[in-house]
Amino acid sequence: MEKIYINEMELLLDASHLLRDSSNGTNTTELTYGFVSCAVSVLFYGSNFVPVKKIDTGDGMFFQWVLCAAIWTVALIANIILSSPKFWPLAMLGGAIWATGNITVVPILKTIGLGLGLLIWASFNLLMGWASSRFGWFGIEAENVSKPTLNYCGAGLCLLSAIVFFFVKSDGQRPATSEETPLLIDNSVNADSPTSSDNSWVDMLPPFTKRLVGLSLAVVAGLLYGSSFIPVLYIKNHATQQNSQYDGASQFDLDYVFAQFSGIFLTSTVYFLVYCAFKKNKPQVFAKAILPGFVSGVMWGVATCCWFLANHYLKPVVSFPIITTVPGLIAALWGVVVFKEVKGLRNYLVLILAFCMIVAGALLTAFSV
Repeated sequence: MEKIYINEMELLLDASHLLRDSSNGTNTTELTYGFVSCAVSVLFYGSNFVPVKKIDTGDGMFFQWVLCAAIWTVALIANIILSSPKFWPLAMLGGAIWATGNITVVPILKTIGLGLGLLIWASFNLLMGWASSRFGWFGIEAENVSKPTLNYCGAGLCLLSAIVFFFVKSDGQRPATSEETPLLIDNSVNADSPTSSDNSWVDMLPPFTKRLVGLSLAVVAGLLYGSSFIPVLYIKNHATQQNSQYDGASQFDLDYVFAQFSGIFLTSTVYFLVYCAFKKNKPQVFAKAILPGFVSGVMWGVATCCWFLANHYLKPVVSFPIITTVPGLIAALWGVVVFKEVKGLRNYLVLILAFCMIVAGALLTAFSV
């Protein structure tokens, strides 16, 4: 399966490489590339955790390391296709920020589920990305829009939708199966547990605390995800300043993918090694999570490469609202239709209201440019 994703990514990257330095491309062509990139990105973002939804991932630390290894593999292929553009170490910081948010994913899935979790972190992802660009936080240039009222209303609706999502009750749990056991586990450490499979810290929390932890982690994840593009934007903004150390840096967003993804893999490796040391070299390593985790990572890597392309061919103020909100709909559909995480008419109505608000907010933000 991952070969199909990689081949699709190669076609997109190859086309973008040909167009990067070309002056013959029309606005229609650029818009086509931009919206195709958005479409692929939202599809893969909304579905990339589906392969591991019913797979035993334990406490998630081994899974996140496998996922990040797959992400770096995608970046390596992209770097070869792009003829190894200059490596800017600062872009690795964005990867480190993202990897820090990523370690919360498995606890989020176990507490509030795929659909609700993604919707919440996508909302705060959008808000952080919008606010940092709109107001010029962290040393990047503030983006001016022609219709600031629409822009503020859109961001406000996204914030309100995130609050509404908190009132959707979901069931993120899945029944345990006796045949799923970790590759590396110490029976003496888990002697008090009736089953050695999938014993993570969130499973020991009471229902209300578990939900509160899941909601809080989703907010933190969204804020971190929304900050991951800031180092790349900083480099691009300072590329035109003669006295800057980033003078002459590329304006093609995809040239920074390898550096950012390297930061992701390096940070995730450090976290995994710290985790192994904390567990006294007895980590939970689940065999069945390896291939699905790798597929999930490839999907995420392709989606992010397409996001970089969308930022290049479209304005970020257009691509960011689309790519941070639409995957929530796809994930919610997976959660409702396939995994039955959300049940009851009341929850459906609240979910529909929240989704309408976030789509309206995204559209207002996009039309404000």
